[in-house]
Amino acid sequence: MSKSNALLTYVPTTCPYCGVGCGLNLVVNEGRLVGVEPWRRTPVNEGKLCPKGASCWEFVHSPDRLTKPLIKKNGTFVEASWDEALDLVAKNLKLAYDKGGAKALGFQVSCRTPNEDCYIMQKFARVAFKTNNVDNCARICHGPSVAGLSLSFGSGAATNPFEDVLNSDLILMWGSNAVEAHPLAARRVAQAKKKGIPIIVVDPRYTPTARLADIWLRFNPSTHIALINSIMYWIIKEGKHDKEFIEKRTKGFDDLKKMVEKYADVETITGVPTEKVKEIAAKYAAAKNAVIIYCLGITELTTGTDNVRSLGNLSMLCGNIGRPGVGVNPLRGQNNVQGACDMGAYPNVYSGYQKCEVAENREKMEKAWGITGLPDWYGVTLTEQITQCGDPIKAMYILGLNPVVSYPDSNHVMRSLEKLDFLVVQDIFMNETCKYADVILPGACFAEKDGTFTSGERRVNRVRKAVDPPGEAKADVDIFVMLAKKMGLKGFDFTSAEDVWNDMRAVTPSMNGISYERMEKPESLHWPCPTLEHPGTPILHKEKFSAPDGLGTFFGIEYRPPAEVADKEYPFTLMTGRLLFHYHTGTQTRRCEVLDYEVPTGYVQINTQDAKSLGIKEGESIKLRSRRGEVVTIARVTDEVGPGVLMMTMHFAEAAVNLLTNTALDPMSKMPELKHCAVAVEKIAGVK
Repeated sequence: MSKSNALLTYVPTTCPYCGVGCGLNLVVNEGRLVGVEPWRRTPVNEGKLCPKGASCWEFVHSPDRLTKPLIKKNGTFVEASWDEALDLVAKNLKLAYDKGGAKALGFQVSCRTPNEDCYIMQKFARVAFKTNNVDNCARICHGPSVAGLSLSFGSGAATNPFEDVLNSDLILMWGSNAVEAHPLAARRVAQAKKKGIPIIVVDPRYTPTARLADIWLRFNPSTHIALINSIMYWIIKEGKHDKEFIEKRTKGFDDLKKMVEKYADVETITGVPTEKVKEIAAKYAAAKNAVIIYCLGITELTTGTDNVRSLGNLSMLCGNIGRPGVGVNPLRGQNNVQGACDMGAYPNVYSGYQKCEVAENREKMEKAWGITGLPDWYGVTLTEQITQCGDPIKAMYILGLNPVVSYPDSNHVMRSLEKLDFLVVQDIFMNETCKYADVILPGACFAEKDGTFTSGERRVNRVRKAVDPPGEAKADVDIFVMLAKKMGLKGFDFTSAEDVWNDMRAVTPSMNGISYERMEKPESLHWPCPTLEHPGTPILHKEKFSAPDGLGTFFGIEYRPPAEVADKEYPFTLMTGRLLFHYHTGTQTRRCEVLDYEVPTGYVQINTQDAKSLGIKEGESIKLRSRRGEVVTIARVTDEVGPGVLMMTMHFAEAAVNLLTNTALDPMSKMPELKHCAVAVEKIAGVK
């Protein structure tokens, strides 16, 4: 599908950063990337790119790329052949399995690698080692979305496409700074604002997204459930709920109604006056079509699943499900968060969310994969695998992740990785986690392989190879094929990413109709798409919900505080957040000259009053301490955060916020509480 002129070739592909799924053309000259341009034919971004997307080609040819397999010998990494490295990987994974069984191994899958990589890795883990200890980094961003939306609606994914906000009468954005984290989704919101569609932003911080709003509602961090319950109380109190929708299409309303009666006045919890709550309730209930958009401000808490279910409650209360301009839509942080889950890189499901506990599903997979003995137990999640390093997990395989920087309580992560007998890391750069590896395998980046990403709106987009990987680096699918051959496994004789995709869709009813050929059109397809004749499903739950009985479920949910709250010793509440110019742990964006120039290092936002009382000035170095660690960073003095509240960026290893964050877990989704912990602030000598 690439096009050429005399000197340049243009290869259409999908941006490797956030989950919006923007189309772009990689510009190739003599086998090297020389630039990028928007792919104007795709409806997702309509010929526009954000700063990250416009710079996404720069890291590809970085001199820092891993180019040969590395083996640790006497504490030092030395170059090795692929045969030597894979022999060592196969030997040590098998040794751990023979000694400790299926629960002695852990497999961690990236959300920035294509669907095909995610699928083949989980298949490898299950076929070779009969283990469900497979998880992906959705666990630390949108695990509560999968769990919460599944419980409420029967499907753990966004209900409507991004462009559908233009069909709404009200946009409610909750815990989402889309202008910075998802700029091209925010562009749709800006287009809606231009049409006169009102926007309400609910966020403890006055973000660039809040500046776009008609109403910005500041509330105390992590008090979402109390605030949503109060909004629903006033909607029901005023008789503004959709009684017909509730009666015909839902269950559990009486439990919800009884619960929210406790929440008429929540100002002491949320900091929001009752009259303001009533105003928001009236506006949401009055809108014929209202859409809810949310992100990590909702999910990255020990109440994450309940927060998501609460938004599901609110949407169903007013019948805002199953048609254009409505719904509940999580904005996915990484390019393939949705897809990694869809592919079965999860501890309790196969591809398409087919539960491992169901005997019929196991039998189907065993027949398709030519094996027996697939387990029915719920595997160990991402952060739980870290805690289990050493006992019972002896060996771990990490694909495209940097847990030392991205997981909570970095000191705990480092201590845990040291307990492993064997660790293999497969990535494109040497990162902070590689230090703990025994073998490092050089993979290929998005520009160097074929495949697919699934965006946050369930749209499956093609990824197309534009250039070759550097040195001896290989496409990740090819690495797993080679490793499976070393281990004598059947069912891995793939010669292309398309082969892997076809293997997946053959056992996945919701995606059976999405072929590579059908994805050649710029708009591609949304799952579910069960047959080759099916047009795809941009909007879910039109006639009935995806639950077995076809009904949406209301839940009466009690507010509970975060796992750790500010006190005398640690008097500040710390939140974390993303920036416009960087992505995740910065491994890619910090190697892009323009992006690194814009924001070269991390910082923490501190309220003007707090800074004054502590004698802290703009640009000074300050120390933050929590019960888990400490970090020095730069102060940004601002009223964007309220008194007693801090916001720290998450992209910078030298100012790693996860040295501070809490490992406490949401009991349902096992999400760690990355968005809320108690810290102390110290002024230290520093140079601006």
